[in-house]
Amino acid sequence: MSISAAMVKELRERTGSGMMECKKALVEAGGDLDAAIEIMRKAGLAKADKKSSRTAAEGRLCVKLSADGKQAAMAEINCETDFVAKADDFSEFADGVAQTILDSAAATVDALLAANLPAGNTVDERRRELVAKLGENINVRRFERYDTGSGIAVSYLHGTRIGVLVELTTTDPALGKDIAMHIAASKPICVDESEVPAETIAKEKEIFSAQAAASGKPANIVEKMVEGRIKKFLGEVTLVGQPFVKDPDQTVGALLKSKGAAVVRFVRFEVGEGIEKEESNFAEEVMAQVRGS
Repeated sequence: MSISAAMVKELRERTGSGMMECKKALVEAGGDLDAAIEIMRKAGLAKADKKSSRTAAEGRLCVKLSADGKQAAMAEINCETDFVAKADDFSEFADGVAQTILDSAAATVDALLAANLPAGNTVDERRRELVAKLGENINVRRFERYDTGSGIAVSYLHGTRIGVLVELTTTDPALGKDIAMHIAASKPICVDESEVPAETIAKEKEIFSAQAAASGKPANIVEKMVEGRIKKFLGEVTLVGQPFVKDPDQTVGALLKSKGAAVVRFVRFEVGEGIEKEESNFAEEVMAQVRGS
């Protein structure tokens, strides 16, 4: 049968896919719109599986908080290029994923992928559709969800690449925002000394001991030097020990104490951290895509 421009237009509006792809699917489906959509969905799944091994180290962070500040969610969604990370479809997907985390009981990425987005389809179904449409590997890499008690959860996003969630015992959002901004800038690894892994302290002590021993000073002096360096190290890596970025004359711990507050926990995400990026030639990538299409 003849495939009209109106039929192609309707399929494009319903799928967001290209004109030629829509026309091809309609021809294969004999003009049946629903059958064409199913054909395109299957093709999209195949494309998504094919691209799943490609490195996705770009992307964006998205945060959602409940109206009362008791619940908060943050997700990292990855793609291959900064260009796709800025696309409206990708941004809307990230926003929907964060909302799904806030609304659902998903505790793992696999459970989240099977959960329904606000629009109705599952996270993984929409992810695969976007892989087919945008032509890049797209991953839901990680997420965090806070459900607080008597305190509040506060977030801070630095652009779309650095994000922080903080749970505090206080209900002061302004203090929470200051603490979240500090964490974004200063990268503490934990709240206080009690959370620093024993093996981390032991490793640092071994390094400092070797350095101090090389000075040739007496053993008792070396011991004091190591104690001082460990104390300095703990001040650098713990949130409460760090100088507060907006007032370096006081520590974050002193600030919290003055406000009668404490940080229960925090998490800091940075897009792509820990992912080994592949070196590539942009011009060659474009030509490969052109040849592939």
